[in-house]
Amino acid sequence: MDIELIHRPRRLRKGATLRKMVRETRMDKSSLVYPMFIKEGSNLKEEIPSMQGQYRYSVDRMEEKLLELCDAGVGSVMFFGIPGQKDERGTGAYAQDGIVQKAFRKAKEACPDLYLIGDVCMCEYTSHGHCGLLNGKGVENDTTLGLLAQTALSQVQAGADMVAPSDMMDGRVAAIRRMLDRHGYTDVPIMSYAVKFASSFYGPFRDAAGSAPAFGDRKSYQMDFHNRREAYKEALLDAEEGADILMIKPAMAYGDLIREVKDGTCLPIAAYSVSGEYAMVKAAANAGFVDETSIMCEMAVSAYRAGTDIYLTYFAKELAKCMEEGRIG
Repeated sequence: MDIELIHRPRRLRKGATLRKMVRETRMDKSSLVYPMFIKEGSNLKEEIPSMQGQYRYSVDRMEEKLLELCDAGVGSVMFFGIPGQKDERGTGAYAQDGIVQKAFRKAKEACPDLYLIGDVCMCEYTSHGHCGLLNGKGVENDTTLGLLAQTALSQVQAGADMVAPSDMMDGRVAAIRRMLDRHGYTDVPIMSYAVKFASSFYGPFRDAAGSAPAFGDRKSYQMDFHNRREAYKEALLDAEEGADILMIKPAMAYGDLIREVKDGTCLPIAAYSVSGEYAMVKAAANAGFVDETSIMCEMAVSAYRAGTDIYLTYFAKELAKCMEEGRIG
């Protein structure tokens, strides 16, 4: 059959070398961040029931995981603290001897080349499980800002290279920036959870960190997932307040917003592939419904294709291996 076709897209799919040569989305291990749970106590390595293969570590046991990540080529870690005691003001979040502060000091000694990021929030430390101080049954925005700024400062003083406020209080980026600058930490970047939705994907994390709210929900500060324009507004406001990196959370169902924020700002974009995404992959793979590695890779590529520069994921070590082997990247 004699068919004259000028444009034949399949020409560029002939052979693995050519396909990789023209690949539009490229990934690198340096963009991976591993979220890690650090718990008060000693000699602890507790598997998280809802997150198969993920653990809570005490400070004296976390080094084994940090070295494992370094060996895999994952150079960045974000710490989430699980304190031994909680109170209404979340004092463990900004205590000089708080659990994450101790973790940062130990990590700097054990793995000085690791880049350490601190999650800045109150929910893991408050007895009521909300992300700020209470005013009756509501969360008080403005009085919470000072405590968030203190939390960020205490983490940096303990060794954090970057802070990442995840509370979704209005004005917290500016408050943290002022606090850090006032104490001479002008070179410490802020990775803001700029677009963080009130999502059902967070369930396993709340199990892992013991951070479920004791009453109500977080919909008065985390975002309504129906809203696209509001998400863009939040990103622009955080950029104006001094955020250096903007994060969209969750990742998998929000690629449209990753792309929109990427196109509308000049800042690097992070996406957090959250606990629910991880747990769904694990459950489906355990049931034999999907190939875990293939799904994991496809989810990651979709986030990068949407515009992600930094990818926070519990699959960080496994993705690094796939990049090393050339399966993705």
